[in-house]
Amino acid sequence: MTTGNIDMTHGGGGRAMVDLISDIFQRHLSNPILDRGDDAGLVSVPGHRLVMSTDGHVISPLFFPGGDIGALSVHGTINDLAMMGAKPLYLTAGFILEEGFSIADLHRIVQSMAKATNAAGVQVIAGDTKVVERRKSDGVFITTTGLGAVPDGLDLSVVNVQPGQSILVSGTMGDHGVAVLSKRENLSFETEIKSDAAAMHGLVADMVAAVPKIAMLRDPTRGGLAATLNEIAASARVGMQLDETHIPVAPDVAAACELLGLDPLNTANEGKLIAICPHDQAETLLTTMRAHPLGKQAAIIGNTTDHPAHLVQMRTIMGGNRIIDWLAGEQLPRIC
Repeated sequence: MTTGNIDMTHGGGGRAMVDLISDIFQRHLSNPILDRGDDAGLVSVPGHRLVMSTDGHVISPLFFPGGDIGALSVHGTINDLAMMGAKPLYLTAGFILEEGFSIADLHRIVQSMAKATNAAGVQVIAGDTKVVERRKSDGVFITTTGLGAVPDGLDLSVVNVQPGQSILVSGTMGDHGVAVLSKRENLSFETEIKSDAAAMHGLVADMVAAVPKIAMLRDPTRGGLAATLNEIAASARVGMQLDETHIPVAPDVAAACELLGLDPLNTANEGKLIAICPHDQAETLLTTMRAHPLGKQAAIIGNTTDHPAHLVQMRTIMGGNRIIDWLAGEQLPRIC
């Protein structure tokens, strides 16, 4: 990637975004921590194991069923820390505000952030605010950075993924993407579809307490389940075999996706996780997940394999087998 220009596919969570990260950012900023390819960087300081992560939020619309950009900016960064097994401690927040943006809406967004941080037990300890001219930032953009602590002996990373392990998800796929799209396009369904945005560190704490040998965790945000599993398979150099009948999708989300020509497996989530663990501990992990409010619909959806091409494949409801590939373009832009 040496010529051309950035387009929307580079932010969509698919192959184009991965190529952008690897060919430019990782190429020039490479270091042992960054090169692990995890959601947050694990660093060691005397007496502590810390993780840091940063995330930019440019969602449109700013307010959607089940959430808004304020709570999303908190949940997104907390979840990146949680996927490393960390207890979130502190956040920083940067705001880019557009001239003319509503003060009342800004109050609403920051109040939502405060509610989310209080519920998660974290504090925003530093921040920055910039204002740009009209039509230069689409209202408000928020960047949050998080710091968390990882217990000794816990190592959740894609480097631990091997053939013969079980793949689990914590709940239904595609809720967030469909909720945002319905608001953006003024679509109405028989029941309101709400975003699943939530902070998952409590669920993760229960999971690692029950099954300390979990290989890795990852939240399937942009690009959805399909892109996230392909990213893991490529990084870990394993294949994956899924079972479509085991992948949970809410009936209203499935119906909306069919109507709109979307695939729930490519649609974003903001309060769900993927777990990969030893096969003999999968049922224990599943029981633990289902006991938590955020994991009631958890399921074992497949297993890792030694496929030489590192493909993600799925047995379909009809009994066939198809490849679950990267999303070629961007199914839903500005989703987080």
